[in-house]
Order: sequence, then structure tokens, then C-alpha cells
Amino acid sequence: MAAPLYTTESGRLFHAGKILVVAVGLPARGKTHISRALERYLRWMGVTTQVFSLGDYRRKRLGSAPSLPPDYFTNGRVSSGDKSPETQKLRREIKDGCEQLILDFYSKEKGQVAIYDANNATKLSRQNLTERFEKEGVHIIFLESLCDDQETVMANIRSVKITSPDYKNWPPEEAVKDYMSRIKDHERYYQPMDEGDKSYIKIINVSERMMVNRIQGYLQSRIVFFLQNIHNKYRTIYLARSGQSLIEHSYKADSDLSPAGWEYAERLKEFVLERRAKNLEHRRKMGLPVDENKLVVWTSARRRSHHTAWPFLHSGYRVVEKPIMSEINPGIWDGLSPELARERYPDEWERFLKDPYAHRAPRAESYHDLSVRLEPVIMELEREQDDLLIIGHASVIRCLLAYLIGLPASEVPAVEIARGDLVEVQPASYGVHSQAFHFWSGPGRSHENGEENDGTNYYENYAEATAGKRVASTGGATHMEALA
Repeated sequence: MAAPLYTTESGRLFHAGKILVVAVGLPARGKTHISRALERYLRWMGVTTQVFSLGDYRRKRLGSAPSLPPDYFTNGRVSSGDKSPETQKLRREIKDGCEQLILDFYSKEKGQVAIYDANNATKLSRQNLTERFEKEGVHIIFLESLCDDQETVMANIRSVKITSPDYKNWPPEEAVKDYMSRIKDHERYYQPMDEGDKSYIKIINVSERMMVNRIQGYLQSRIVFFLQNIHNKYRTIYLARSGQSLIEHSYKADSDLSPAGWEYAERLKEFVLERRAKNLEHRRKMGLPVDENKLVVWTSARRRSHHTAWPFLHSGYRVVEKPIMSEINPGIWDGLSPELARERYPDEWERFLKDPYAHRAPRAESYHDLSVRLEPVIMELEREQDDLLIIGHASVIRCLLAYLIGLPASEVPAVEIARGDLVEVQPASYGVHSQAFHFWSGPGRSHENGEENDGTNYYENYAEATAGKRVASTGGATHMEALA
């Protein structure tokens, strides 16, 4: 298992050097979605990674589509049929400026993998990129996304016209029409990858088929492995804690739900279905297919997790137990409050505070160990195409949520999710949208000031509590807002 790994003294992993993944393809072929998904995965592995979007850079410098010269995207808008010298100069300046940011990422930030999200549609442009970056010691992998499935292309267009900053406040059909004109212009000069002397990965119809050429080394192989598991179907991922159990603070005790826990389970089902109905209506407005019954529920094999999903099971939804989704093993700290752990094991506690992510108490798991254990779940999560509800333990949700919203591994222990909150995550082409909704204030949930309303800690295991674990001034909720 590869995830997440420790950084070497050079700041880069695997001694793989600097890698530039260059997106290639026509518009609406999923390049941005693939780029963002790959960025999340590599960051979760501990690789310093960043996406550089030519479109984002252009919007920052020049504004959105209406403020651009009329011939910026398509030749067909002007009678001469060619871009003006002023427009050509402007496009070169934008391209050179974005590529300079990539070079600065390697030299100033010890970056290892940069992902260049642009069309890069001609052999000449790709050759120029190769010459510019290889002389700086950067290995280039071209990542081409091809799609001849018109249904998929139209779904991408309708998704992009909603989420792209270029089409903010545009009438939907006008946005689709404008985007189609961009695609037709690009089709006139697009040259598919066939340069046998270059490293490349071809993805056909997003996940239908893949071709690779001159891929070598561990990190490059992990990139290929991840890309084999993704898709760009629109779906929503929900995450929630399991209900309160009869024995709350013991890892060894596989306790059943308390009466309040069963009430919580019913309320969770009602709230998830309420939220999902609103999301499905939003999809209908986007023109995307809707299936109200396609909701899958994942739980661990622990009673409190699986039994929280029983209301969904009895309503006909598919519930899947995943034993590897059990909570983190606290070892000698099982059942201890943070205060008792600090009192009985002061040396261990000090080591824990210095590195909450990597520290492993005697006979326990670290968050690093847990993240490695959860890698198969991450891959299944990427492959899952239906809406997904994960009912899990606090430690497991921390790891999965950190992955989904792109947090570095060091911040996993600081992510907080209270029992009674539902986190809703929607992967999209232009970033991951996430928000939390409060639906339960009964027994098992703490007050905002940290005091318990029923005399018990709302974390399933005292060793899972985030007290003392913060490594930054901002916690998981703040990060979700910033990245949404």
C-alpha cells in the first residue's frame, strides 16, 4: 500500500524527481475533473502536488469569457477566420505566465508533481512544452482524455456550464451553445497523441479503456493505478457518525446502539433522504439523469455502525459492511480520557502531541496506519457511481473526508465531525463542494463549548477525541468552507 507516505529530506518522495502531468484533449472530455481527482489522491499520498489551470490563470488575468476578445476561443466569430495579432500575443502571454508558475512551483515550493490543465491540442505545442521543461529536469507525462460517447460529452457540457466560472449567470442553453462552438473550433486543429517517443497515458471514454506508453517507476505506476479507478459521473457522497452505543468508550466492546442511538438512526435516514431529494431536483434542472433508488450505504462491521444503517436496509436500500472501516485501534489508551492518557503515559502523550498523524501508541494504530488500511476503501469510493452514504467512526470519517476535500495528511487528526452532523460532498469539475448540516441534538452529542449534554464524550472512543491534536489554527470545518 502506498498511502500516505512520509516526505524524504529532499521534500520529494520515491526519489522520482519532478513530474509534470500535461492534460491533452478537446473541451468537455473530463480533463479538469481528472486533474483535480489526481491532485487529491497524490496529496493524500503525501506528494507535493498542485493543479495549474490555464483557464483559471486566464480568468484571473483577463476576467471571464464575456470580457475577452471575440476571437479568443473560436475563429468562426470573426469574418477573417483567423485570430488577430493582438489576440495571438495575448494568448501567448497567458500561456507563458501559467507555465512560469509551474516552474516556480518546482524551484520555490519543492513541488514534485504539477498537473497542467489545458488543451495542449497540437504536436507543436506539446513539443515546445517538452523542450521547455525537460531542460529544467522535469519529466513530462501527457495525459490524454478521448471521448467519442456523445451522451457523456453532453453530460460533461451541461455539468461544466453550471460549474465553470466562465458561465456564471448565463442562461443554460446559451451557455451550452457557446461551449459547443468552442469544441467545434478545437476539433479543426486537434491532433491526438501518437508521439511514441514520449511518456503518455490515454484514457478513452473516461473509464472504458486505457493505453500507456513509456511509464516507469513507482510513482508513475501509482498515477496509472489511480486513473484506472475513476469516473466522472455526477454523484453525492454523504458522511455521518454512527449512533450512540450502550458502551461508548471501549474499542474492545462491540456494543449495540442505545435507545437514543436507535432514534438517531431513524432521524439520520429521514434527513439523508430529505437532502437527497433536494439534490436530485438540482440534477433534474441540470439535465442530468436521476434515479431515486440509487443510494448505497457503507458501514463498518461493528454493531453501532451497521445497526445505524438498519432503517435504510428496511427501506430497501443496499447496505454493505466493510470490516476494514473499523475505527482506529487506541491500544493502551483504550477507554482513557485525554486527561487520563496524559497522566498515565506522559512520555507517550508528549510524542503524540508532536506528531498526531504519525504517532503510534503501544499496541495501537497511528492515523498513518489507518490511512494505509483505508486505501482499498478510497479506491472503491472512486469507482462507486451511485450516491453513497458512509456511516462510520470518527477516525475513519476524518481520513476519508481529508482525502475528499484535499487536506494534507498532517491535518487528518484535526478534522472534526460531531455526531448529529451530516457532511455532504459533491465532486465537480471545478473543485469539491462540501458542506455540513446539523440534524441531531440528542444524547451523544456535545455542546459547542465542549461540555457534554449527557455526561459522556460524543466521540466513540476517548482516544479518538481531537483535543490536543490540532496542528493548525483552523480545523476541518474551516477547511471545508475554504475548499468548497
